Amino acid sequence: MSLIRLILNIAWILCGGLVMAIAWALIGVIACITIVGIPFARSCFVIAQLTLWPFGKDIEHRERVTRSHDIGTGSLGTIGNVVWFLLFGVWLAIGHIFHAVACFVTIIGIPFGIQHLKLAMLSIAPIGRTVVDLD
Repeated sequence: MSLIRLILNIAWILCGGLVMAIAWALIGVIACITIVGIPFARSCFVIAQLTLWPFGKDIEHRERVTRSHDIGTGSLGTIGNVVWFLLFGVWLAIGHIFHAVACFVTIIGIPFGIQHLKLAMLSIAPIGRTVVDLD
């Protein structure tokens, strides 16, 4: 199964993965300009890594993984997600949706389009989420 994931991840890079990973990293650099944006930037860099190599990983609510509440899973996390969406999330979601539509044109591109849609959903509200391995 890992060989299939490797092949999918390499093909993913050509199907918009590299472009969107660079976009996530660029947003992370922009978020680092202010002290308030540093937590957003850290998330951007983690998601950029996920965007570069997504097969074999999934996104879960942090509360389900850690089985405890924290600042990102409560009401402050919701406020942070609203701020995130208004500043950066909408643009990243549009980028992922654009790539998803382009991938859905071919049958081979369907798994890549699905990954782009998952990442578009993550780009709308990333606070309170975490990346986990499927294995």
